Amino acid sequence: MKNMERELICPVCKEMYKQPLALPCLHNVCHVCASEVLVQHGYLCCDPTSEPSSPASTPATRSPRLPRRGVPKPDRLDRLLKSGFGTYPGRKRGAVHPQTISFPCPACQRDVDLGERGLGSLFRNLTLERIVERYRQTINISAAIMCQFCKPPQLEATKGCTECKSSFCNECFKLYHPWGTQKAQHEPTPPTLTFRPKGLMCPEHKEEVTHYCKTCQRLVCQLCRVRRTHTSHKITPVLSAYQALREKLTKSLAYILSSQDTVQTQIAELEETVKHTEVNGLQAKEEVSQLIQGLCAMLEEKRASLLQAIEECQQERLASLHYQIQEHQAMLENSGMVGYAQEVLKETDHPCFVQAAKQLHNRILRATDSLQSFRPAATASFSHFQLDVSRELKLLTDLAFIKAPEAPVIDTQRTYAYDQIFLCWRLPQHSPPAWHYTVEYRKTDTKAKGLKLWQRREEVRGTSALVEYLDTDSVYVLRVKGCNKAGFGEYSEDIYLHTPPAPVLNFFLDNRWGFNRDRLAISKDQRAVRSVPGIPMLFAAERLMTSCHLSIDLVIGDVAITQGKNYWACCVDPSSYLVKVGVGLESKLQEWFQVPQDVVSPRYDPDSGHDSGAEDTTVDAPPPYAFLTIGMGKILLSHGSALTSRDPNGCTVPLPPRIGICLDYEQGKVSFYDAVSFRGLWECGVDCSGPVCPAFCFIGGGALHLQELVANKQERKVTIGGFAKLD
Repeated sequence: MKNMERELICPVCKEMYKQPLALPCLHNVCHVCASEVLVQHGYLCCDPTSEPSSPASTPATRSPRLPRRGVPKPDRLDRLLKSGFGTYPGRKRGAVHPQTISFPCPACQRDVDLGERGLGSLFRNLTLERIVERYRQTINISAAIMCQFCKPPQLEATKGCTECKSSFCNECFKLYHPWGTQKAQHEPTPPTLTFRPKGLMCPEHKEEVTHYCKTCQRLVCQLCRVRRTHTSHKITPVLSAYQALREKLTKSLAYILSSQDTVQTQIAELEETVKHTEVNGLQAKEEVSQLIQGLCAMLEEKRASLLQAIEECQQERLASLHYQIQEHQAMLENSGMVGYAQEVLKETDHPCFVQAAKQLHNRILRATDSLQSFRPAATASFSHFQLDVSRELKLLTDLAFIKAPEAPVIDTQRTYAYDQIFLCWRLPQHSPPAWHYTVEYRKTDTKAKGLKLWQRREEVRGTSALVEYLDTDSVYVLRVKGCNKAGFGEYSEDIYLHTPPAPVLNFFLDNRWGFNRDRLAISKDQRAVRSVPGIPMLFAAERLMTSCHLSIDLVIGDVAITQGKNYWACCVDPSSYLVKVGVGLESKLQEWFQVPQDVVSPRYDPDSGHDSGAEDTTVDAPPPYAFLTIGMGKILLSHGSALTSRDPNGCTVPLPPRIGICLDYEQGKVSFYDAVSFRGLWECGVDCSGPVCPAFCFIGGGALHLQELVANKQERKVTIGGFAKLD
């Protein structure tokens, strides 16, 4: 019980609760304290200490020790507040719609809306009152309760009256409860300083609460139950709410009690964290101090070098100026050079004069030149020694602790799943840089009871990565986070990618068989083909008048499928006139297009084990080829196809960015997909009695290219998957 004392302390008065009120934010506060808080915030409140039904507050029976109160009755104040008399912040005098009262909860530091009735709408927490009273009795801090009506000397109270809300000695109880009156029926109780009603009463209707409103999460009485405010609310008997909450509280308490060892372990971990925090904080302070001292030392060293440069320049200029001053002083009349020249002019010996005058004349010429073109030998300005420290000041102003990178943004336009998953991301514009990244992914399985663990690949350089060794026809969720000296940043938003329904078939377009070189052009890498109608189409236009259809140009893959399930994807130019994408039996394609038998055929899959005798025994033989027709940005679907979404006409759907084809050789079935969302477009049977080739047909202009394998992308930075990591 001693450890429970902090749960029984009012957050305002810091003493044990007295008549606690339950706030809507699930905290408690004393009635007197709540009234004082509202008064401090400018709200008009009734005196919570007045008890109109108590004999002690009745003028005819008031004890001579109690002063006369001048505060009006609470119900009178409530009527005044409701009618518009009295003011509080934001309320106009006589307002039709009174403003709701906001109470600043001292526990959660939030403003709690108490409605128009203020404290009058709150329930007393009778359970908390009983716990406080039991706690006082347990630790023996309850003082003797004196009779409220005895004249001095007071006697100790022996009885209490819940109806009168007062404590009495034996004589006073008989005096204020005379026989033959209604008060004589009051049932005596043990004396107490806090009188509680027998049951929890509705603060609005003063009726005993009997139900609990789940919608409002509030106890209600019978009158509250029939009000419009609780129309269509889920209301249950208070007994049901009692049983449900008691069961929940019991289970929660049992879990806490059974987890004492875990709590102690966590407390020890927290204490260890506190120690590490103190040590690491001191270490961080020391590192910052050393760095700042290093900056100061570097600045001091730089200051000394700059001052030395200025000093050297100053001395050099002063030396030049002093020398120039000496030269000009030599030109004065009383100077030595002028006197010496005058004496040389007195020399009459011609050779001697020439010898002496030659040297003197050079000095005189230099002095004359300096006199005529006078300019100080050095400038007095030191403007070119000015420092521009604006950039350095900005750097010092911006000097702050480094931050971890922000959450990366996954580039959904460049991220896709094919034979592998290619994941691409970028950092937000103003994010701190990242040294490396951590990529995490896991397979989602709706049938599994628990989530699978994340598979992590650390220290991924660059802003893209490959995820290998994935299961087919599965959904993977991926996320990325960056790391620098400050640690790891937040994760990016999860992205979900669906892997193909079967292993990806890698093949090229065969440029040696089954296509018209005049109308079809295959790229050098044999991954794209373009149809150019040109002149042959003009020649064919003449045959249109004779009901002859245009010829179809065909190109096939260089791999023939003879077993298993295989998947591939291609992109069709939306401006193509008419393109057919699908598969066909190799022998039938040769027969259809009347290709000579000696032409080199597509190579077979070396791992194939096709049994040429395995013929379809069904009555309705499947067709030897199956094509999906695409034209002018639309997909034409035949009637009866399995389609998830159609346009109102029921025959076309928009062309997705990529078309996926999946051939199940054993089942003799080919399926067409939206290769981005893996939504099924169409499904049909195909004859698989022999090798089956991917085939593409063109009528008119058009173009398509095969989906590039993720492993062949040049922009990848690292490959992750399994135990291999390749740069």
